[in-house]
Amino acid sequence: MSRRLLIPVLIGSLSLTLMAAPAATASESAHSVRLLGEQIVPNALLYQGTTVGGLSSIDYDPRTGGYALICDDRSALQPARFYTANFPVTAKGVGPVTFTSTKPFLRPDGTTYPALTQNDPKAPQNEQTIDPEELRVDPWTGDYLWAQEGERNPAFLIDPSIREAKRDGKYVRDLPILANEKMTPTTGPPQNLALEGLTFAALGSLVASSVEGPLLQDGPVPTVERGALSRITLQSRFGPILAQYAYPQEKIFATPVPPTAFSTTGVSSLLAVDQVDPTKFLVMERAFVTGVGNKIRIYEIDTKGATNVAKLSTLSGAEVKPVKKRLLVDLADLPLSTIDNVEGMTWGPRLPNGERTLVLVSDNNFAATQVTQFIALAVR
Repeated sequence: MSRRLLIPVLIGSLSLTLMAAPAATASESAHSVRLLGEQIVPNALLYQGTTVGGLSSIDYDPRTGGYALICDDRSALQPARFYTANFPVTAKGVGPVTFTSTKPFLRPDGTTYPALTQNDPKAPQNEQTIDPEELRVDPWTGDYLWAQEGERNPAFLIDPSIREAKRDGKYVRDLPILANEKMTPTTGPPQNLALEGLTFAALGSLVASSVEGPLLQDGPVPTVERGALSRITLQSRFGPILAQYAYPQEKIFATPVPPTAFSTTGVSSLLAVDQVDPTKFLVMERAFVTGVGNKIRIYEIDTKGATNVAKLSTLSGAEVKPVKKRLLVDLADLPLSTIDNVEGMTWGPRLPNGERTLVLVSDNNFAATQVTQFIALAVR
């Protein structure tokens, strides 16, 4: 079946599944997840004239057997960019990480994106400064699809976006996003809580994306007392929006020390569980609490039976059925050397015993006190 013929078949199947979703069953027992190994990349590592760090996502590239990684440097150190890297993931662990290339993202006119301090708010949205967060290798073309968070400040608003780029960084197009995810003075994502998760689904015919936190119109961010609802969007790879679902975020796991200090939590990565099934995803919730540390939890979610909230102007007070979720793994339960600001995940090569490998990467925020950490898990 051709890929173009496959899309309406899969979308039709998805629609029927949503219409005839069975009642929720008791949650299944958690998957068996074990640590294979980890690697730490030296801080401030220089590669081809760039500073390696800020790695906010990772994706396995079956064409090369390597990995593509996005850097969230907003052209402050060097032009906003992505990397490729190789490292073995086997039943014996994770081998050394070797970076193999880096390219800047390019605007439609072929130039690199400006730093925030040099942004021109009069320029078209797709030429203004960016905040890169997640990148996926297109299973059809090998090109890159990437998400960025935009900007909310008193001087100007930049919408988050999902963009396609060639493997050399050249701009191809923007995919449409729903109006509820665009920046207005009173609606849309808060600063730094916009589009963060991105994945292909249904054999590459669909694109799923997630915002990091609740939209302004959907209510306050999570606290130590309560969680919040954010949104996950499903659309055709050609653009049309198919559905949007409410995702129940966990409350912040601990009280800061001192109690008035900074804490945050949010969805940092989204990954299809299966190449065919368009209803099941992994969601990474990443939290940081001052004086306590980081907590990284990965959940498996199921959108079947969830309310399509695409046309709801607000989730606050609305009667909606969110997606179902269950914990896959809490990194605190694994014998890691440290748990840093892990933000990216991808399926890696399958092991000889049939287990899947789940590969994670941390964003060190270009800080001397943090690390760039690669982690490999075996998932049965």
